[in-house]
Amino acid sequence: MTVPLPRTAVRGGALAAVAALALSACGAAPDTTSTSADGKSAATATSAADLGGLDALVKAAKKEGTLNATALPRDWANYGALIDGFQKKYGIKIAVENPDGSSQDEINAVTSRKGQDRAPDVLDLGSSFALNAAQQGLLAPYKVTSFADIPEGQKDAQARWYNDYGGYISIGCDAKRVKTCPTTFADLLQPRYKGQVALNGNPTKSGSAFGGVYAASLANGGSFDDIQPGLDFFAELKKNGNYTPVESTPATVEKGETPISIDWDYLNAGYADEFRSKGVDWKVSVPSDGRFSQYYSQAVNKDAPHPAAARLWQEYLYSAEGQNLWLAGYARPVLMPAMEKAGTLDKAAAAKLPEVSGTPAFPTEAQQSKAKTVLGQGWAKAVSG
Repeated sequence: MTVPLPRTAVRGGALAAVAALALSACGAAPDTTSTSADGKSAATATSAADLGGLDALVKAAKKEGTLNATALPRDWANYGALIDGFQKKYGIKIAVENPDGSSQDEINAVTSRKGQDRAPDVLDLGSSFALNAAQQGLLAPYKVTSFADIPEGQKDAQARWYNDYGGYISIGCDAKRVKTCPTTFADLLQPRYKGQVALNGNPTKSGSAFGGVYAASLANGGSFDDIQPGLDFFAELKKNGNYTPVESTPATVEKGETPISIDWDYLNAGYADEFRSKGVDWKVSVPSDGRFSQYYSQAVNKDAPHPAAARLWQEYLYSAEGQNLWLAGYARPVLMPAMEKAGTLDKAAAAKLPEVSGTPAFPTEAQQSKAKTVLGQGWAKAVSG
């Protein structure tokens, strides 16, 4: 999950804990006939082995020459470096459409462009959206080479989706505009923050905003089963004038329009780096009273117009190179424990992550669905007026 504008996707198998995460368009029908030398089809490959190995997959992907993606902003969790790295390594062009789109936008593009060469090949989705997409039969089962190292609970048993990178909900603050920066959700209710507290989107569509409400719930007696206290918290913020409906982006932060932003820690940490040279002193805190973290999921479109490139992209993201690039963007890669054990983790990048401790916990599919329903029914009312 966004940014040049915030990415608006509810993402990844959520964790609430205090632990380091150890438009329809005309187009020709896609060519899904990519095959290996022995005639095996990439469109039905459930692993690189099905095509004769990784080298064969690379050859088939290079023949396709293109990867279609959507909702992948370059400054979201170091996506720019990942896109550039893949293109340089394999000579395959990545065409990113609507970089600031939402998970729902991605799914809409899959369904509305079925059979077209402009359909997305790959998806980066929030867990609830990944689950829904799998249930709709939109995703292709594919096990990356490192599939076994992805922790249980972070992947679909049929390999239709699996988590990739994540972060903690944090509070970012412009220390030059805000005299005393808040570090907890309780702080945000103080009168001194009138008109200053923003979210990175609408929680019914935005992953960071969804996480922000969940974190606020945990800070106010809620649980994975009960997000209502988070909704009540933002209703109170709105009532006392502290909440601003302006969605935070790098532009609004730089202009001072959203001096306090509830967002993923890797985005806020990235802002701190980005704005330092521009004179913005951006402070980042993971609130102790509402620690909520979430992974984002990757998947392959079952009807991908470039099925080999789609599968190679997954292999790249779950390679040590790809996982360390997430880490360099302050996001916690799902293979972090396995890489640490194997000695392939970028220790310098890992050392820059916010320190947290504890045992991760995961909401179930039912809990996430319930939370989405509650937000869908009550968010507009909570912050209206």
